[in-house]
Amino acid sequence: MARIFDNIEEQFTDGLRDIVNEPGVKRVDFCVGYFNLRGWDLIKDSIDNIPGENVYEQDANGNDIRKHRVCRLLIGMHRPDEELIRSLYSRKTTLTDAEYIQRSLRRIAEGFKQQLLLGVPSAKDEETLRHLSAQLKSGMVCVKLYLKYPLHAKLYVSHTDSRTHPHMALMGSSNLTYSGLMGNGELNADFIDSDHAKKLADWFDDRWNDRMCLDITDQLIEIIDNSWAGEKVIPPYYIYLKAAYHLSQEARSGIKEFELSPEFRAKLFDFQQNAVKIAAKYLNNDKRNGAMIGDVVGLGKTMTACAIAKIFEDTFGATTLIICPANLQDMWHKYIKNYDLKAVVQSMAKPIDVENARYYRLIIVDESHNLRNASGKRYQNIRALIEKQDCKVLLLMATPYNKNFKDLASQLSLFLDENQALGIRPENYIKEIGGEYQFAYKHGDIDIRSIRAFIQSNSADDWNELMKLFLVRRTRSFIKQNYAKIDETDGRRYLLFPDGRRSYFPDRLPKALTFETIKGDQYSRLYSEDMIALMESLSLPRYGLLNYYDESKAAEITRGELDIIGNLSRAGERMMGFAKSTFFKRIDSSGFSFLLTLCRHILRNAVYFYAIQNNLDLPIGDTNSIYDAFTDEDKSPFGDDSDIRLAYERDGQLHISTDWDAYLKTAKEYYSILKAKNNCNWISPKYFKRTLKQKLKSDSFTLIEMINLCGAWNPVNDQKLNELEKLITEKHPGEKVLVFTQYADTANYIYDQLKKRNIGKVDVATGGSENQTRIVERFSPVSNEALNVAPEDETQILIATDVLSEGQNLQDSHIIVNFDLPWAIIRLIQRAGRVDRIGQKASQIYCYSFFPADGVEEIINLRGRLNDRINENAHVVGSDEVFFEGNEQNLRDMFNEKSGILDDDDDNDVDLSSQAYQIWKNAIDANPRLKQIIPALPNVVYSTKATDSQAEEGVITYARTYNDFDVLTWMSNDGQIISQSQKRILQALACPIDTPAETPLEKHHELVAEALQNIQQENRSMGGILGNRFSTRYRIHNLLVDFLNNNQADTLFFNDEQRDALKLAIDEIYRFPLLSGARYTLRRMLNAKKMADEIVDYIIEMRRTGNFCNVPKENLDENRDPAIICSMGLKFKAQ
Repeated sequence: MARIFDNIEEQFTDGLRDIVNEPGVKRVDFCVGYFNLRGWDLIKDSIDNIPGENVYEQDANGNDIRKHRVCRLLIGMHRPDEELIRSLYSRKTTLTDAEYIQRSLRRIAEGFKQQLLLGVPSAKDEETLRHLSAQLKSGMVCVKLYLKYPLHAKLYVSHTDSRTHPHMALMGSSNLTYSGLMGNGELNADFIDSDHAKKLADWFDDRWNDRMCLDITDQLIEIIDNSWAGEKVIPPYYIYLKAAYHLSQEARSGIKEFELSPEFRAKLFDFQQNAVKIAAKYLNNDKRNGAMIGDVVGLGKTMTACAIAKIFEDTFGATTLIICPANLQDMWHKYIKNYDLKAVVQSMAKPIDVENARYYRLIIVDESHNLRNASGKRYQNIRALIEKQDCKVLLLMATPYNKNFKDLASQLSLFLDENQALGIRPENYIKEIGGEYQFAYKHGDIDIRSIRAFIQSNSADDWNELMKLFLVRRTRSFIKQNYAKIDETDGRRYLLFPDGRRSYFPDRLPKALTFETIKGDQYSRLYSEDMIALMESLSLPRYGLLNYYDESKAAEITRGELDIIGNLSRAGERMMGFAKSTFFKRIDSSGFSFLLTLCRHILRNAVYFYAIQNNLDLPIGDTNSIYDAFTDEDKSPFGDDSDIRLAYERDGQLHISTDWDAYLKTAKEYYSILKAKNNCNWISPKYFKRTLKQKLKSDSFTLIEMINLCGAWNPVNDQKLNELEKLITEKHPGEKVLVFTQYADTANYIYDQLKKRNIGKVDVATGGSENQTRIVERFSPVSNEALNVAPEDETQILIATDVLSEGQNLQDSHIIVNFDLPWAIIRLIQRAGRVDRIGQKASQIYCYSFFPADGVEEIINLRGRLNDRINENAHVVGSDEVFFEGNEQNLRDMFNEKSGILDDDDDNDVDLSSQAYQIWKNAIDANPRLKQIIPALPNVVYSTKATDSQAEEGVITYARTYNDFDVLTWMSNDGQIISQSQKRILQALACPIDTPAETPLEKHHELVAEALQNIQQENRSMGGILGNRFSTRYRIHNLLVDFLNNNQADTLFFNDEQRDALKLAIDEIYRFPLLSGARYTLRRMLNAKKMADEIVDYIIEMRRTGNFCNVPKENLDENRDPAIICSMGLKFKAQ
């Protein structure tokens, strides 16, 4: 009686092993519809024990030939190329040529190849596949495809030396796959009867010998041996290159796909052309809609942006809108004219009529870090234009991380919707707060893959992963290393212009300019403890108005005035900290600028005092320049008449008034001007306590005391100014010198004093200068191609504020002087970048900075004390005012003229795509064969290299998710994540071409499997976590559930159709976060205590129109397994 094998009561593998392992079995034949290579594990050892026998088979021409067979495997459901099948059906006596057959066989075998790329590899799989390969090579196993028609039979026959049972057979539904042998419910039966078994054996032979069978044994050997399971040792360098190859996929694609117009091909260097193509590729990706070019200062971002605009113009016939700071408009107009671009230039400061603006396919925002305040009016205006136009956006900046990561988020949000699923998550932040469930609890209304999720993170690694999607950024050292040529005469590196000219990379040399100080002189009085004590005693009541708010008058306040009070509470203390830091910065800039600041503070206090005294409204948010407010030059508060004016010059000295009555008299006049301008808010003084008036006066008298402590400012005794004169006239006579200062007052002061000292060809550029482009062209005509500047009209000395530290070409000079030191070293680097640009001919750039002759420690101590006092409370000013980023060593290095302190050469700042592409390009340039070898490496391939750090031992897995995002995971031997930073992991993978492969870690495949499991968990939707009970999402979900439970019966207004729609809405909000608009509206409805049925109707309509929850488009595919690209083991070996 036949035995039944159904994988329920009896396993099919038991029956199969019985007929294979039966004593006397000589050979076996298997016919299956499908064959899984990994499923061979269940019978591989049994096959080894079969001796085999000779059989006669027919060749392609029908001739009998003798073969020694152990196991013959016939597969019936893998289909090859249809053209090959037709050729086999033809009546021709010969098949198609051998080369064509081999190509077709490889295509047939592709399905088997894909089997090895799916799922998670294991040591067991690897051993099985290698075992199968050995059996195929030895002839122990032969595999054919049956092509005459789809053959779904499952037959297993063993041939024995028994006379009574020469054949044994199993037939049924089980394929030679793991699920067929053990997993699925199946129906199979054995056929021991010799007659039945003989008929089944003959049936197999007929099909095995059919000319419509193709032998694919060699192809399977090739597939296994060239897969991750092959025994061939893969060099670690190949895994490193494979990672770089895949990480640079988009960059390589963009470089191939886009072509520059002839004028830009002739003008741009290779690294600039690559940036154009990569950024164009990013912009062409509908998932992004924007890109950033963040090359460091001096690498030609403007030219790069022009070339991108030209691509859009040539491809789409589109006009580009360029939004830039006002001082860069003339520069952009010149580029538009030179390259015949269809473009319009718009100042950031000028509002745009969003509703009536023409359509632009591309909007370029230059110096986009100026738009870091997302709540500002100009930001909102530009954001509204981009949203309405639905255009592509290109952001240009040299400092992507200006102040903090939220600044970067604001810039990205110009073209990213806050709920847009980005495909990646802030992994470090999620890990820091305790995992994704904690994230969902803390941020129930935030999509874990959105820009809003990243805003929660302060991890640089999180932001680097995000910026990989948008940023193209290269540093000077990266360009020098990968694109520059070497001058054989002196070893210097240079870039070669298309016309043969060379642009060298100069060295930036910090130089300390020391000036003498004498105890009791005007400089030491500025920095005295008495001055600092007076400064600290200031109350600054205008910035802390909320402290004087009289709550007893709250009932009388209007809604508009209430809003003003609210704004004061948010900004007041920050402004107090800012004002105190400004006092010190002005001291450091110049004594004269500091005294002017004291004068202006007294005058603004006097305006408030005058208004309160006369029961007039107080001006709130007055940002007018006091000087500019007096439109008539004769009415300037700063002049020569000491009886009327507050600042004046007498006997060669600069005096600041200390007469309170004079300030009050000027305040009355200034108040009238403010009222006429009416460009600030106003609030009645009745809402404030009487102590406000008292504090205004006492603060003013403290400020007057500070003026008296310093005394009149004598430029003759200004040692910094004297040293600057020596530098210009003695150290660098006749050379172009660029002097930077933070303040226009200081710039104008230096300009006036140099002119009085008969130093010619001097000019000044500040935010108030009318034609900054023309000023720049006179100073640096060659680099700006200003052919209309005559030699006699050229400027030799240019004094400028940081208005020229962005976006200007000043490389006709190689000498920079920092008259005052900004608190952030990045500003010094940006200043150096104004002259260290492409086209600079000098081999060295001198960067001078002023220090007192006594040394740098006094400044460090003084600034450190001030910084601590300014930031005593975390909510006051904060990181904006951290002196030299909290690293005083930078200042010491400046003083000691340490080489490299002003370089911007951190290659960690290079964007990942550019870095990966360069690794790939350098490799194939050195060894062109790698261009064929690396792409041919199969996925899942791995290797192992040595590491000298036990902490690094583990496995790096590179996988690609269902929505084409790269995920790299570095796991330690004990299964802990070491890093998921792609940059750090790429550095860990790096190795020379001759790095030997080590024996794999015992847990290599196990760690790869763990990494994949983590990725799968990270990429699933976080359904079922609604946030805390106060969140809008939680409250709405409960409201909907309660409403559904209480409305089971049909009514006139609620039927089955609406009930089904409500169920879908409940499921959706349970699984996905609310869209921001829905969240805002529903929160208002809840707070307004709207009726439940009204809220339900509104939600059903929102869901119908797609405005309810943030449901990712890829949601249906998110359960697909990630694809393993490659993996690298790092094995600790002590040195």
